[in-house]
Amino acid sequence: MIRVLVVDDHPIVRQGLVSLLEDDPGSFEVVGAVESAEAALPLVTTRQPDVILLDLELPGQNGVAAIPGFLEAHPTTGVLVFTAYDTDERVVGAMRAGARGYLLKGAPADEIARAIRIVAGGGSYLEPRVASALLSELRGAHPVLTPREREVLRLVADGLSNKQIARQLSVSERTVKFHVASLFRKLGADNRAQAVALGLKDQL
Repeated sequence: MIRVLVVDDHPIVRQGLVSLLEDDPGSFEVVGAVESAEAALPLVTTRQPDVILLDLELPGQNGVAAIPGFLEAHPTTGVLVFTAYDTDERVVGAMRAGARGYLLKGAPADEIARAIRIVAGGGSYLEPRVASALLSELRGAHPVLTPREREVLRLVADGLSNKQIARQLSVSERTVKFHVASLFRKLGADNRAQAVALGLKDQL
């Protein structure tokens, strides 16, 4: 059972997300649905959600600024941004703050559920449109990355696992793990989504 905290200042969006998650009671448990970061923080501490579904535009403290506090309160929580904004600055800011996923409002129900499961499992999720926007900036890439590392980074952004990347590149999974570890080290990333976002940041 994945414990989810919904943070969005629009009542209709909050109610819609809660209904969506409660329609699959065997998979998700909604531990709270609040309108602001300030209201969410105590719930992060007391209810320890597996995933925080977080809007960026909130009254008071904005979503990006709130992420570090959420992670300090419960370090194993995965933050999945759920917003209408897909500008490079927003994506990079959220990932640098510690978010593990970025999903645009308007995503279908099955994609929302899949993203939550991936983030809850310790993975990272970038909606394809967001990943495409980042990757368009990564073309021509920072010289610190080798061509193979850039290729691996593009596949990471597409949401492929190490095993899937190994199959696509016709190399061993161990080799892919080596390249991913090298990307993390060079970019100063803690997870796969941050690696993509930081890869973009180096181009700005």
